[in-house]
Amino acid sequence: ERKTTKEEEEEEEQPGAVQVERKTATGSPLSSSGSNRTRGEKQENRGSSTLTNSKSSVLAKAFLLEIRMIASSVRASSRYSSRFVCSPQVPDIGAELTGGCYGFAAKFMHWPEELLVGGAKHNKTGHLTRAAALQTVVQLMGERELYEFFHHTYKVHHIDWSPEKAAQVLETWQRAFSNQVKKYLDANGSTPYNLYAFSTTTMNDILGKYSEVSVMKIAIGCALMTLYAGTVLFRWKDPVRSQAGVGIAGVMLICATVAAGLGFCALLGIPFNAATTQIVPFLTLGLGVHDMFLLTHTYAELSVHDVPSGEQTAIVLKRTGLSVLLTGISNVSTFFAAAIIPIPALRVFCIQAGILLIFNLAAMLLVFPAMVSLDLRRRRSGRSDILCCCLPSNAGRNKYASRTSNGTVKQTVTRAIPPERRETCTQILTSQNVQNESWVGGNIEVDVDKQSSEEDTLTGCSQDDCLSFSLTQFAARHYAPFVTKPATKVFSMIILIAILVGSVWQAIRVNDGLELTDLVPQNSNEHSFLAAQAKYFGFYNMYAVTQREFEYPNNQKLLYEYHDAFMRIKNVIKNDDGGLPEFWLSLFRDWLKGLQNAFDKDYSNGCITQERWYKNASDEAILAYKLLVQTGHVDNPIDKSLVTQVRLVDSEGIINPRAFYNYLSAWVSNDVLAYGASQANLRPEPKQWIYTNDHELKIPKSMPLTYAQMPFYLHKLTDTQEITELIGNVRKLCKKFEERGLPNFPSGIPFLFWEQYMDLRNCLGISLLVALAASVAVVGILLLNPWAALLVGISLAAVVLQLFGIMGLWDIKLSAVPAVLLVVSVGISVHFTVHICLSFVTTIGSRDRRIRLALEHMYAPVIHGASTTLLTVMMLAFSEFDFIVRYFFLVLLCLVGIGLVNGLFFFPILLSLIGPAPEIIPNDHPDRISTPTPPASPIVRRSKPPAPPRRSYKIDNARLHAEPSLTTITEEPNSWHSTQESCIIVQPELKVETTSTCGNQNCSGSDTSGSSRMSPVTSASHITTKVTATANIKVEVHTPLTSTVDRSEKCRHATSSSRRSSRCSANINAGESSGS
Repeated sequence: ERKTTKEEEEEEEQPGAVQVERKTATGSPLSSSGSNRTRGEKQENRGSSTLTNSKSSVLAKAFLLEIRMIASSVRASSRYSSRFVCSPQVPDIGAELTGGCYGFAAKFMHWPEELLVGGAKHNKTGHLTRAAALQTVVQLMGERELYEFFHHTYKVHHIDWSPEKAAQVLETWQRAFSNQVKKYLDANGSTPYNLYAFSTTTMNDILGKYSEVSVMKIAIGCALMTLYAGTVLFRWKDPVRSQAGVGIAGVMLICATVAAGLGFCALLGIPFNAATTQIVPFLTLGLGVHDMFLLTHTYAELSVHDVPSGEQTAIVLKRTGLSVLLTGISNVSTFFAAAIIPIPALRVFCIQAGILLIFNLAAMLLVFPAMVSLDLRRRRSGRSDILCCCLPSNAGRNKYASRTSNGTVKQTVTRAIPPERRETCTQILTSQNVQNESWVGGNIEVDVDKQSSEEDTLTGCSQDDCLSFSLTQFAARHYAPFVTKPATKVFSMIILIAILVGSVWQAIRVNDGLELTDLVPQNSNEHSFLAAQAKYFGFYNMYAVTQREFEYPNNQKLLYEYHDAFMRIKNVIKNDDGGLPEFWLSLFRDWLKGLQNAFDKDYSNGCITQERWYKNASDEAILAYKLLVQTGHVDNPIDKSLVTQVRLVDSEGIINPRAFYNYLSAWVSNDVLAYGASQANLRPEPKQWIYTNDHELKIPKSMPLTYAQMPFYLHKLTDTQEITELIGNVRKLCKKFEERGLPNFPSGIPFLFWEQYMDLRNCLGISLLVALAASVAVVGILLLNPWAALLVGISLAAVVLQLFGIMGLWDIKLSAVPAVLLVVSVGISVHFTVHICLSFVTTIGSRDRRIRLALEHMYAPVIHGASTTLLTVMMLAFSEFDFIVRYFFLVLLCLVGIGLVNGLFFFPILLSLIGPAPEIIPNDHPDRISTPTPPASPIVRRSKPPAPPRRSYKIDNARLHAEPSLTTITEEPNSWHSTQESCIIVQPELKVETTSTCGNQNCSGSDTSGSSRMSPVTSASHITTKVTATANIKVEVHTPLTSTVDRSEKCRHATSSSRRSSRCSANINAGESSGS
């Protein structure tokens, strides 16, 4: 009966919390959910409503409105219209919904209570009394079904009908449906009920929108990185030594490589998703800029006037190229190791990130050194930074000129005297390679006050032209001494052990899971729906799918056993009688049984004989007759003798296997409602054959089945543990029947989203082991130091464990996304440990001294690298995807903090305690190598001196006891034999005293001479001369202290610095006698 207009208006004003759920052809529930909020109730009961018979109940009116919609469709159906009775009275909603809801075809249309009612409460008898939410399912055709349904109709002849057009129709319908619900909500915003609509198309539209590359966000990230690099590398007091220009160029280079890498991934056909577009560009940008800061910091310490121009860039790469290569290879290997986790979207993320890091590594080692060479050329020419071509810095040039002129020290290198030489070859060097002479008695210009101290050479700049505060100075003066204190080491190790124990405890408490609401942007209708469904409905559906290579006609019992086995799955919803819902084979069998019964009745009444049927035979009996005469053979399809010999279904409920596929064609085409309710989705699609009361007996035979599915409804699945338990039970059941010859697998949302958790921890463990092994192998091979590689691996494992513990502390559940980040953290943490380790093993001295030097050298690059990574990670905090903010931003933020603390605090202390030995171990000195002996000068041939005179003489011995000293080596060049500009032959002056005895009594006693050459003796008589020479020689060798060429030779000094020297003293007594 129709209601009055007033009642209809009241229903339209308060339609209630009707929620719509869509199911795809494959059975994935795409439902909308909503909750009602009853005013005046207690806080704990908020969101529930009472289901009563009151006319004022809005839920009752909504239910009646739905009944009216169904009843209107029933009136058009003469077959099932008798099932419906319309009444003006409000029905008992609780009674109607208890146990589920039936449609006008009760045998096929039954919706379980768990599907319709959420947050339900029952009385002692099981009667439904209260509920918090209702939902309604609208089942749509699949793309293929819609295409085939309209394929032969006139409505689609003019639009070039295709499956793609059918998909567009379905997507358009879903968008219009969601828009209509949204429009209604906007027009009725004062309703006390929430109404949500959900469909896969709208969700895919949202995900597609946020899967596009955000050019604006990438541009903002690049601008922030450029601003940061230009700010921290700019020197306000010294524009010549400023590096802002090369820093900005390096950031632009990394941005270009990121764009090139993304384009290369597109060329390879790697698909893009929300993770790759929202995360990969920013993450790879931060990691790439890290290496740029390391290179700029290294060549900032380089003195351009102490190294030949052609070798400056090579020295920069020599010092830091290995570090860049180590971190780059480790990062790439860890990202590729994370691709082991079998999640397609995250595997794409790892592969794309690995490709982009390869591009970054190639740019840093091949292209950026060219930029460094250009900047070094600018520094040598004394031009200012940034606008070097437009605004040359005269002040900078003057400063450099004064620095090099005032602080000039004439340097000499004295070569060893070969045995057959009487000369000394001395090479004079200056920092400008000016050839000056300097030997004993020369003027050695050494300005001790202006000489660079060791601290200045470590920091790369003197104290008067550095900023008032620098990270390197902080590390040298404050941080490194603090780290090397014994008390700091003891307390830090205790704290580290406590942190690791707490991390293990928190890691054990991490649960598996991923909320579906995290995959949808907040403040969207889809997000609200998923939140309400997760809160009120633990309902899902699944399909048990059987496949090809299976004889369905001859293995019907196995199919029944397979279906009945799901009774043992506790989460499967049972019927009112405690059994399982019917599936396609049982519905097919029941249909044939009905036909067989009709045939038996008419055959016994004489309406049908073996050869023909009469007019008084029923349609069901005639159809049964046509089915019975089918032989199943294509060459001989009809045999009327089979009418009395076979039955459609035998006593055991087995369908005649010979004509099974003929029967299947008839069932699918003539019992459409049962076939649709079965949701079998048979493939290949059975052939069409519509029954007509004619004498054509041939029924087409369908193709053998390769795909069929059985639907099941699941409930009480509220958390990941329950869902994974269900998946495990179902998988065991499927494996059992797989062994019995039935190829099958489960399908549905639980298996699509939660199957990853079945082997997630095993895959995570394998990936972590591969990533750690790869990092340790790379470090061990390139450093040739297994102990150092092992310590790096231990530090990386500690970082992963601490990050896992932070996840447990913040209640971040373990899913594929955090698992990938845990593996990736191995590569990112390499930046914080490998640089310190490499500096540690390449310095000389005790462990504490090497740690101090390593921190002084690498503290600033590590801090800048962490800052840039943190700056790019901060861009993820503004994403509208909650899962990006929660699972990527928070985890990466914790990773940067944990890696920084471990790399700059715990790891250096660990190295100071049990660190590996240095690559070079001095023999004579604990903190420096011994001064190398200069190579001998080439032999110079000279003529024989004239014979001495035969008269007796005495050489002046006024300076006999003087201590002549050879020229001192105040500073060495970078190489002992790198330059050979000048070689001065020096004949040493030596005063000797001789005593001569003349054989002919013509010569006197003794004489002295101030010449090193013997004067000729005029006497021809025999003379016996005794020569005694004593020489005390002192040699001072000074090693160079230029721009950290050898950091192992550097030490601290006071304000008035003193020279470190190596002294060698020798007393030589030589006696020569007799000659004639």
